[in-house]
Amino acid sequence: MQVGLLAWDTQRDVDPVTGMSTGPYEAWQVLTVGVLLLGLGLAAAWRGPGWLVLVVPVAFTVAWSVTAATAPDGDGLWPVGALLVAAGTAVGGGLCWVLASALRR
Repeated sequence: MQVGLLAWDTQRDVDPVTGMSTGPYEAWQVLTVGVLLLGLGLAAAWRGPGWLVLVVPVAFTVAWSVTAATAPDGDGLWPVGALLVAAGTAVGGGLCWVLASALRR
């Protein structure tokens, strides 16, 4: 999922007026990944044991880290980003588990 939606887009956009660089991801790519991660997290929490929710953040963080670490224009800060991705997806997975547990009752 991460590779299919994010890894192929490596080009940054530069505003000709300000010189500011944005990207490489577009908003639709990030939103799609977020919705898919939410769906996977809810499905894992609903159908499987509680620990299965941890698979989603670990797999996504590893995929993101490999992509960021091997980026040609990397600035060496990918470990910081990996920690933030891991924390964010872990919190999201935990919320999915809480929500699925509440709905099952």
